[in-house]
Amino acid sequence: MCNLYTGADEALYDSESRSIRIQGCVTSIRLENEFWQLLDEMAKAESVNTPRFINVLYEELLEKNGEVKNFASFLRVACCIYTSRGRQPLTHPPLAASNA
Repeated sequence: MCNLYTGADEALYDSESRSIRIQGCVTSIRLENEFWQLLDEMAKAESVNTPRFINVLYEELLEKNGEVKNFASFLRVACCIYTSRGRQPLTHPPLAASNA
């Protein structure tokens, strides 16, 4: 495979835990650095900070499904969707404007 995958910089798959307040409760989310970088990029595209962006995703997931299962895995999948779409945010009112 020509080292396409195994040649990745180790820093990208090192993981980091971040403490985030979700619905008033402090929790810790552990993701690989590559996913944190993508979530930071996605949040910036929405004109909000990363914790706010993650909160909106959590709230939308809770509203849609009635519960949130395996949120860290959901965040990874959201990042994959974002990259598969060419790193383009969805067209909607910016989060910063709708939650000001």
